Amino acid sequence: MNNNQGWINLYKPKNLSSFQAIKKIKKNFSIEKIGHAGTLDPLAEGILPVALGKTTKLIPFVAMNLKKYKFTITWGSQTSTDDISGSILHTSDNFPSQNKILSNLKNYSGIISQVPPTVSAVKINGKRAYKLARENKKFEINSKNVYIKNLKLIKHNQDSSIFEIECGKGFYIRSLARDFARDLGTFGHISSLERLKVGRFTKESSIFLDDLLKIGKRLADINCVRPSVSMLDDILAYEIVDENDLKDISMGKTIKIDEKKLENISLITTEEKDFFLSHNGDIVSIGKLNRNLFKPKKVLI
Repeated sequence: MNNNQGWINLYKPKNLSSFQAIKKIKKNFSIEKIGHAGTLDPLAEGILPVALGKTTKLIPFVAMNLKKYKFTITWGSQTSTDDISGSILHTSDNFPSQNKILSNLKNYSGIISQVPPTVSAVKINGKRAYKLARENKKFEINSKNVYIKNLKLIKHNQDSSIFEIECGKGFYIRSLARDFARDLGTFGHISSLERLKVGRFTKESSIFLDDLLKIGKRLADINCVRPSVSMLDDILAYEIVDENDLKDISMGKTIKIDEKKLENISLITTEEKDFFLSHNGDIVSIGKLNRNLFKPKKVLI
């Protein structure tokens, strides 16, 4: 495995933006190229997949994975940001019962329509919504379809409830709190949010930011870098060992793949899906496979 590329399964603390967390790692270890998959709000904590070096090219594939969150909705008030950082817009003395919450959960399953929060990174005519909100400009955000695999109630108190959700790309937990509260005849906002999982990146195997920064000052000191192929979920991958193949791939050339080693891979699906080549645990190229010919689209060596 090449230590100059790969993944770090980072646990981001509260009160720090995803960008600030990445900046600290970049500065501490003098890393030239670094990125992250799936932004976490400053008030949220939890899993932030961090890509090093050429692994940054794989970020879109991780961002598409299912994510799991644990969150608290505080009932009775809606805020300008749909979380505790905003100013209160509306209040209500109506607190939903546990039975009413449970009976309404069925409406939040599968593909649903959702409008992102006003204070979000969604672009409106090329400008981020949160910037327009800071400038007190009026604008509308279009709804979009998002996916909920599972939503369940963990604990209920009179004025707040704890939930766990598994959802797809582009889902806003803050929007869920706002919409679910309205369906229950009240108002609500997110008062705590923790991301437990992004694909194969889990809380159990993560490293806290402070612990990571204490490891050392060199990239070689980081002992928690995962090979790039190991953290990609449900991909078609083929390990290449021939040095000539590696050389051809590095120049963007098409190479032949041993058909005997492709017996377990459906060539029908590979025409639609991206195909990955790996070497010593790291992805070296992403492309398309036509029968036994691999044509690279992206090269990571």
